[in-house]
Amino acid sequence: MSIEDSSDDIVLVNLSRKLQEHDELQRVVGIMHERCDCNVVVDFSSIGVAGCATLTRLLQLWQLLQDHGRKLVLGSVAPATRGVFVIARLDEVFDFVQDKSAALAHLEVLGRR
Repeated sequence: MSIEDSSDDIVLVNLSRKLQEHDELQRVVGIMHERCDCNVVVDFSSIGVAGCATLTRLLQLWQLLQDHGRKLVLGSVAPATRGVFVIARLDEVFDFVQDKSAALAHLEVLGRR
């Protein structure tokens, strides 16, 4: 996993293939507890299918960011993982975009509202 500041108010999180083994999103939640002044983009391009632990961590991160008026955007989500979100009825909770570029554009549009 890599975490990088894209700008002053956007953090990009690139998940690794071994997401479940290392619980990377728990680390991101911890970081955001200390730093709630930014929006977060999570890139799923290396993830085929996300499981229950991933959904739990994403919900924790989403709630934390919501509490501080910030956004969580998910990019490059594989169809199998997107199906998990639909079945869990979480597809209406999260903002999904095609890729990182689309995520940054999406946040820019939201910032203008």
